[in-house]
Amino acid sequence: MDQLSLLELNNLIKRCIEENLSGSYWIVAEISELRVHQRGHCYLELVEKDGDEILAKMKATIWSYAYRNLSGWFEGITGETLKPGLKILANVQVNFHQVFGISLNIRDIDPKYTIGERARRRQEILRKLQQDGTADMNRELPLPLVPQRIAVIASPTSAGYQDFMEQLGKNPFNYHFKVELYQALMQGKDAEKSIIRAMLAVNESLNEFDVLVIIRGGGANLDLDCFDSYDLASHVAQFPLPVITGIGHERDETITDLVANTKLKTPTAVAEFLIGGCRQFDEKIEELFAYIADQAKRVVKEEIHMLEDTGRKIRFLCRARYDKSFFQMNRLSERLKYTTRNRIQEMTSRIGKSQFSLHISIQNILSRQKTRMDHIEAKLTLLDPGTILNRGFSITRLNNRIIKDADRLHPEDIIETEFSTGKIRSKII
Repeated sequence: MDQLSLLELNNLIKRCIEENLSGSYWIVAEISELRVHQRGHCYLELVEKDGDEILAKMKATIWSYAYRNLSGWFEGITGETLKPGLKILANVQVNFHQVFGISLNIRDIDPKYTIGERARRRQEILRKLQQDGTADMNRELPLPLVPQRIAVIASPTSAGYQDFMEQLGKNPFNYHFKVELYQALMQGKDAEKSIIRAMLAVNESLNEFDVLVIIRGGGANLDLDCFDSYDLASHVAQFPLPVITGIGHERDETITDLVANTKLKTPTAVAEFLIGGCRQFDEKIEELFAYIADQAKRVVKEEIHMLEDTGRKIRFLCRARYDKSFFQMNRLSERLKYTTRNRIQEMTSRIGKSQFSLHISIQNILSRQKTRMDHIEAKLTLLDPGTILNRGFSITRLNNRIIKDADRLHPEDIIETEFSTGKIRSKII
């Protein structure tokens, strides 16, 4: 059996590639990772996917001189920088190194491919969320004044979660946070469903929390694919609590970030944001206390001055009022004495005149009444029965009743006739 060393095999592969793949090829691939070396070389990882399944993967390089020209030209035409998520049409040359293996050397990029499949899919998801009317729902929720009750969706063993808890627990202001962890997978094909299940669990205890935090550490761009899914983004956008995300490094921004209430780059930044919210409220309280104290001092000082001014005014007004009232009372006293004296004299004169008039009036009344009584007495004397009888008249009675009409008498009636000198009884015939 012939045997080859590894180096011999690699040399054989290298010769086969150089003999059979000596030219360059235009290929379509998606950039999954991209980093620029300090010397200016650009190192990439290219992938081909069917949905979320990776069908092929290969490393690629753009040397510094070519990268400087290609990146500037590409961005000038497309308005996009070369970054993970872009699907590109690139002219590549296949290289094989005995130590570093196979790789592609990118010699040119067609700027017509400005948006990769991954970026296009992100835009389609965002467009669908906007059509649903849910894209801005969580961003429109107001953040609580003091976010201290926090539901966290994270992996308990991740460095991001540990950094988050350490930052909260060691905050320099000694703020106390109630944190409850809802465990979930934060990468891989099951991460999306796991995070949604955790969100549903948080929703069961909604009144116990102020905000929902979704955090994880950074990683390869492909590790963040679950945060670019429609279902997860839809749940985040419609969640009834403000959602704060910290699921990547500076270069990463997912659809979940875009629909969340507040997006931050790292878990540590989320912790600092929550501490800052409490500190901002604390500072407002301190400012209000200081303002109230200043206002209270100012009001007290103003009131003291006002009371002193009012006291002086009251003393002045009281003295002036007293002097005026005393003067008026003296004047009234003199007027009262004068008026009383004149009134007494006037009444005394009127009483004297009234006494004289009353005396004259009484005498006149008595005189008139005496004359009237004399007339009445004379009339009574003339009407006296005795006087009438003395004048020759008589009085006839029947059963002690005076008879004025002869028709009232009947035969056999006994009548009595009275004269001035006696009475007689008669019988009617």
